[in-house]
Formats: sequence, C-alpha cells, structure tokens
Amino acid sequence: MRLEARLRDSARRFAGKTALVAGDIRLTYGELDARSDRLADSFVRNGVKPGDRILMILDNGPEAVLGFFGAWKIGAVPCPLYPSIKADKLAAILDSTEAAAIITQARLQPTVETAVAATKIRPVVFVAQAEVCDEADFTLRFEDAVDGVPSAPIEILEDSNSLALLIHTSGSTGKPKGVMLSHANVNAACQSIVSYLGNTAEDIVLNVLPLSFGYGITQVVTMIMVGGTLILEKSFAFPRKILERLAQEKVTGFPLVPPMAALVVGMKDLEPGSLPHLRYMTSAAAAMPPAFTERLRHVFPETQLFLMYGQTECMRATYLPPAEATHRPLSAGKAIPGTRAYVVDEDGNPASPGTIGELVVEGPHVMLGYWRDAPTTLEKLVPLPTGRRLYTGDLFRADEDGFLYFVSRRDDIIKTRGEKVSPQEVERALYEIAEIAEAAVGGVPDPVFGEVIRAYVVLRQGAILTERDIIRHCAGRLEDYMVPKSVEFRDALPRTTTGKIRLNANNSNNEPTQGNVA
Repeated sequence: MRLEARLRDSARRFAGKTALVAGDIRLTYGELDARSDRLADSFVRNGVKPGDRILMILDNGPEAVLGFFGAWKIGAVPCPLYPSIKADKLAAILDSTEAAAIITQARLQPTVETAVAATKIRPVVFVAQAEVCDEADFTLRFEDAVDGVPSAPIEILEDSNSLALLIHTSGSTGKPKGVMLSHANVNAACQSIVSYLGNTAEDIVLNVLPLSFGYGITQVVTMIMVGGTLILEKSFAFPRKILERLAQEKVTGFPLVPPMAALVVGMKDLEPGSLPHLRYMTSAAAAMPPAFTERLRHVFPETQLFLMYGQTECMRATYLPPAEATHRPLSAGKAIPGTRAYVVDEDGNPASPGTIGELVVEGPHVMLGYWRDAPTTLEKLVPLPTGRRLYTGDLFRADEDGFLYFVSRRDDIIKTRGEKVSPQEVERALYEIAEIAEAAVGGVPDPVFGEVIRAYVVLRQGAILTERDIIRHCAGRLEDYMVPKSVEFRDALPRTTTGKIRLNANNSNNEPTQGNVA
C-alpha cells in the first residue's frame, strides 16, 4: 500500500478526529487529507510531475506533514533536509536531485536563495510564513497552496514500489548520500513498528525528533496508519515544558534519543508516576547507557521502554522488548517482526555467539539503494527474493539466545596497545558517574601505542569532578588498556543533526559530523 493511501483510509474512518497538533494548530484527519490534496494540486499546476524530487527544509510543523502527503499524492518524492543545512551543501543536493520544487520557511529563504543562485536548477519555491512572494521569481506562499481550491480530483496511485523518500545522510566523510526508500520499504518498516509497539487509534505520540530523518518520519507514518494523534514540537531545548505538554495532552508514546534521556534523568525533582498516561517510550539513534535506563524506569515505573537500533537504509532493524531490558540492558534486541538481522564474520559467514562481526539486515524494509551511486549500492546491498540484504558496516555480537549487542561503528574502533576498544564500553563506565551529564570517547595519536583513549565530558550544573576522579573510576571498572589516559572537560559535545553525540574520527578537533543512524 502507498503511504498516501494510509491517510485516505484514516480520513475515511476518523474524519473528525485530531490527526496533527503543532503549536496552536490542530488538524483533523479530514482537514489533513483535504489540505494535502490542495497542495498536491498546486504542485501539479506549477509543473511538478510524478517522480520529481521536492526538497523540504522545514522545522517540525504542519508544513512538513502536508509536504510529505502532498508530494506522495502526485507520485513525487519528498527529500527532507535538516533546517540548519548550509547553502553550499543545499546547492550540492539541489544539483544532484534536480529538484522541481522546494518547501521552506521565510526565515530560511535566504539560505535557499543562495543555494539556488549557485546552481542551474530553477525550482518553484513554496515559502511558509512569508508575507509576500514573487510569482515571477518562482516563489509562492505555502499557505495559498494549501488553502486554495483543487482544480481536479487527485487520482489514486497504485505503485508501492516507486520511490517514496530520498533521505540525505552522511558518515564521517561528510559527503551526503541519498538513501532511496520506496513506499513498500517505509510501509513494511512502519507496519512492523506498529506491531511491536502495539499502536492503536487511541495513541497520542509527542515527537521532537526532526522530520528530516527516519526516526522522526516513522512517528508520522505510524500514527497515520492507526488513526492516532501526532503532536509535533520543534526541539527539546526546554525539557520541562515538553514534560508539561506530555501531561497536558495525555501523551501515550514518547520517542527520544539518549541525549534527551540525559536531560530527563538529570531532573532531580521528577516524581515517579507523574505521567500516568505514558504507555511507552522508545530510544534509537544511539545506544542507551544502562544508568539512564535504570533512572527512566524509576521515574516512569508504568511506562514501557523499547530500546531500538536502526539505520536510515532500513529505518529500523532491531528492538528489545521491555521485559528483556532488566536481563539484557546492553542488548539492541532482535530483528523487528518480518525481517532478519544477524552477525557475519570476516568471511561473510554467520558468526558464532560472542564473535564480533558486521551486522547484516534482510527484509522488505531495506532501501532500494543510494541515489545515483551504483558502486556504493553494490557494495552495501544484495538482492533477495523477498527484499534486499544490507551490510550495515556496524559491528555487533550475538549471545547464545540470539540477542544482538552493538559494539561500535567500524570506523570508531580505537586501536591501542595492540587491542581494539569499543568507545561505547568506555562511555558506559563514564555514565556511571552521577556528575557526568554527557560523555564521548575517542582515540588520539600516540607515538608508542598508536592511539590512546581520551574522554570528553560535560558535567552536570554545579558538579565538581577532576580528571583524576574520572580516571580512577574507570580503572576500577575497565581493563587497563581501556582506561582513558586523559580527560577533556567541555561545555558541550558535538552532535549530529539528529541529536546524537558523535566525535569525528577523521578530525582531531572532533568537529560535528552528519549521522546516518535512524
């Protein structure tokens, strides 16, 4: 089934029910369907054709959701991009995708104009929150597009194997890669997520995750699938206000990432049971430190916590049932329903329990490939009768019961004193220290050992901790070659656009890099 058909179905069944909340705006399913119809019609009238790419540079809000469904209704391909994208990178993506249209906001219009001027591509630009636009300059007000009258009924499309999303993500090289996901890919992933989360029309999900990457997009699609309500917030900059909103709206589902969890568990005045309606929380994008998991379970005793792992290339790969979190707090779980996930050794054979190797994912949720990058596609994908096999590039191990454990990104492994060290293992020890709010570990060159381990930490407000305190703690928890040789205290750590803490292994200054974990 195509994704816009999911909206059609829910609009038919729940026409008057609230589908989307963003700030003061509340849209019913009927309104969301009608407005995305009008946007789709406006796309067509401005020359956008099936298969054309539409760049979306937007904060979380109704414009993004309408943009997705308006594009899908005419067979176009949304390309969501993080709103802080720089003009040079946007220009490169505009050139690569040859986008027919751009949706953005007035405050971001200068970046878009700079990027367009640097290319030969001349897309029509829909600008939200703009007072005036110049149609002669191919610029239109977004509000006019969604409030107009469609000139003709929107035809229902059938091809679920066509391209639905082009999500740009980049690893440590910083070069954007376009991940191509079909309607069938996204539908399969989200159906699986709905099944293990037990989502229904009664669910209300609050999402602060950017709608420019997979983890955020799945919140939109899963709620539309079941007829639930999605509440969008632009950021987690003021966590106490978000928690108040969770209570006010009687939210049942709350997706987060570990840095968000760090802010929550650092609130000393949270009373256990303060969010009685919160049925579940999910965590993805990075491994959750066990210390955070324990604190979350204490503060939200009736809330189920689902720990997950995924990549943009498959949206979601594994999940750990909440009942297993007590026994296997470090596990990423097993493959999501209807798929396979397993570890292979250096020869490509299934690895024995305990052996570290590359995680391989198989199923109908695995991407079509990388946009105009056949060599990398051939390197990462193998066609199968029921989907594709994805070589993730991430190192895992499995236990005797088949539960999977993330070890490291292959590029992040630190080689010191002849040993290989997973940064995650050292970071877990650091997070046991109550005074540490955020931590990351990297390798720095050393003439004797090749690399030595350095810890980068952010202390909680008012905390006092010395380098010696941290090294002494780690020495009591880790083997000697894993113990950091130095500690650097920082006011903040570099993050990817998805909020994940990440040091750039290719940059000794540890500048932020774009992440590719969903």
